[in-house]
Amino acid sequence: MDALDDLDLRVSGCRACPRLVDWREEVARTKRAAFADQTYWGRPVPGFGPPDARLLIIGLAPAAHGGNRTGRMFTGDRSGDVLYQALYDVGLASQPTSVAVDDGLELYGVRVTAPVHCAPPENKPTPGERETCRPWLVQELRLLRPTVRAVVVLGAFGWQASLPALAEAGWRVPRPRPAFGHGVRVGIDGGGPEGLELFGCFHVSQRNTFTGKLTPAMLREVLSTAARAAGLGK
Repeated sequence: MDALDDLDLRVSGCRACPRLVDWREEVARTKRAAFADQTYWGRPVPGFGPPDARLLIIGLAPAAHGGNRTGRMFTGDRSGDVLYQALYDVGLASQPTSVAVDDGLELYGVRVTAPVHCAPPENKPTPGERETCRPWLVQELRLLRPTVRAVVVLGAFGWQASLPALAEAGWRVPRPRPAFGHGVRVGIDGGGPEGLELFGCFHVSQRNTFTGKLTPAMLREVLSTAARAAGLGK
C-alpha cells in the first residue's frame, strides 16, 4: 500500500464531526427510493485518481445519494455526470460517465477530492467542519506535491478551504489571498520547481448547471486550460 492509499483508508474511517457522522449514516439507512436495493457506502469518501496526478480538482463535499452511496467522489449524481463528461471531452477520463466504483472509469493524470469528505445536510458543511477536515486535504496535497502542477477549485467554499491548505502544505499563497471567481488563474510559488497554477471554476452543482451559470463549454474551457498548465490533455 502506498502513502496515498493509506491516507484514503484513514480518511474513510474518520468520525471527527458528529453532525456529519449522524447525517451520512442516517442517509445510508433510510436511502432514496430509487436506490432502496443498494447498500450505501455511508462513510467519508476519499479522493479518486492516480497518486502521481498532475492536475487536482477540489470540490465541496460528497452528495448524500452520490458519493455517500457509491463511495467515490462525484459518482452516481448529476454533478458527477457533468464533471466526468467534461473530463472525458478534454481527454482526461476513459469514459464520460461515473456511476459506480466498479464501472471501469480511469482518470488520466487527474485526481478528484474535496475539502469535506462526508456528505453534509443540505450540501452545506459548516466552517467548523471544513476546518476539522482540512488536515486530510493538507496531507493529500503534500503527497501530491512532487507531481501536481495545477489545481481547479469548484466553487467559493472549496476556494476558501484550499488556500490555507495549500499554504500549510508548503506553497506560498499570495497575500492578500486571491478572491474566487470563475476563470480566475493564480500562480502559486512552490519555492522551487513545485509551483502550480490555481484555477477557479463555478461548482458543477445542479443549481449552476440547470440555470446555465456554468455551461459544459465553460467547464471544458477551464479544465482544458488547467490541463495544459499541468502538461496534460489535448
